[in-house]
Amino acid sequence: MDSPVEIPFKSFIQLKPEESTAIYLQLVFEFIKAIQTGFLPEGTKLPGTRILCKVLSVNRNTLIKAFQDLESQGWIETLPNKGTFILSQQKQKNKAEFVSAKEQNVSQDNIGFGFQRSTILESPIEISNLPYQFNDGMPDLRLVQTDVLARLYVSKLKRRKTSKTYEQIELRSHSNFKTHFSNYLNLTRGVRISTSNLLTTSSHEIALYLVTKVLITPGDKVVVASPGYYMSNMTLTNTGAQIISIPVNEDGIDTKRLKEICETTKIRVLYLTSNYHYPTTISLSAKKRIEVLELANQYGFMILEDDYDFEFHYDNNPVLPLAAFDSNQKVVYIGSFGKSLPSGFSYGFVAAPAEFIKELEKHQNILEPRIDVIKEQVLTEWITEGEVHRLSKKNKKIYKERRDHFISILNDKLKGKIKFKIPPRGLAIWVEWLDHFNLIQFQKECSKQGLFLPKTILYQTKNLTATRLGFGNLEKEEMEKAVSILSKSLETIITLE
Repeated sequence: MDSPVEIPFKSFIQLKPEESTAIYLQLVFEFIKAIQTGFLPEGTKLPGTRILCKVLSVNRNTLIKAFQDLESQGWIETLPNKGTFILSQQKQKNKAEFVSAKEQNVSQDNIGFGFQRSTILESPIEISNLPYQFNDGMPDLRLVQTDVLARLYVSKLKRRKTSKTYEQIELRSHSNFKTHFSNYLNLTRGVRISTSNLLTTSSHEIALYLVTKVLITPGDKVVVASPGYYMSNMTLTNTGAQIISIPVNEDGIDTKRLKEICETTKIRVLYLTSNYHYPTTISLSAKKRIEVLELANQYGFMILEDDYDFEFHYDNNPVLPLAAFDSNQKVVYIGSFGKSLPSGFSYGFVAAPAEFIKELEKHQNILEPRIDVIKEQVLTEWITEGEVHRLSKKNKKIYKERRDHFISILNDKLKGKIKFKIPPRGLAIWVEWLDHFNLIQFQKECSKQGLFLPKTILYQTKNLTATRLGFGNLEKEEMEKAVSILSKSLETIITLE
């Protein structure tokens, strides 16, 4: 890695002395968050404690105590006469993923009780009021059609009262919705499921949480791609799993490396975004799809396939998920539905063997005990009347035009400075910068000119400087201005370095 003193620690290690949480615990939380979000990649050598104390303006004993806690949890490793390093995920020690209950308790100076604070689930999401903003590939809320949904929702609210109890109405409506939704998934994604193989949730994140809670126990080995999705990595780590990362090549995850790991380690789960890898947008090749399914059958691990962006594909023959070809029931398939719909109308879902779905339902009954009958009736009508297909077709046309225009602008304003591949789906472009520069400084320079780059779209290691640029939320004029700022900021950063 580059010299550790060059790492801009103060840009991502944010300490708040005015808060009641002990500074050493704040250090622990901030370092873990920096490791999870990629600001401190595996193998990074940290500065000596005396140097780092000056950089962060903390007492050396406080920093040493924080490092001892981080090492006991398996996040860092101190080697005699060599230094302190961020542990590679392949070598993370099988130690407790959480600090002790005593250490988790927040000071009771300001409140009348202590509570446990997670070192895993710290949100890295930032909010900005700058006029131009990139995200990691979200749809444009300005395109949401609320009029039809509002009309349908109001009509359902005004429906004639019946003699049935609410529970009877709820059961019937939910059963009807699952029937039409499973048919919709069979038609669009080729998964061949019945209602007994389907669980619907209020969000994609809830679906992932439920699956990991039931599928993974503390100490299980879980393989993920690197680079990966920070939110899913946090959810997986929160189960107490031991995360093992494997690289992504130009045709998907490194299946040779996966096989090598399987030969020496008992793997419980492979977490995979096969159709549209997050963040690189790479699709797993047909050959590797077969290899992954064969390895799962040979070594007995489960595949947790996350198809988070299926709705945004721009060809007439979309690549089907692994779940469509799973003959050995090794794939648990999760995804999202209605990302272009207003907030509250989108869904998450799980498609899996019936017995597994039954177990998920037990836990869902605690998290989501009631069903929004009106919403499900509205969406059932949207599906049966073909409104979902019409809206999907319309949105894909708009987003394809935006993708093509965005690519044209990138080629025009950043030619010779970046490389990227045109993704066949999704709302983001994975851009690798040909010059090696500090992305945090680049972010600050863009901010000065009115462009917000959230830290979650920045990826930097010794050999990689990349950003995941979402275009879906930008109109043509906004794209042109945003890319112009990228170009000007790059010139400024390169000149300064």
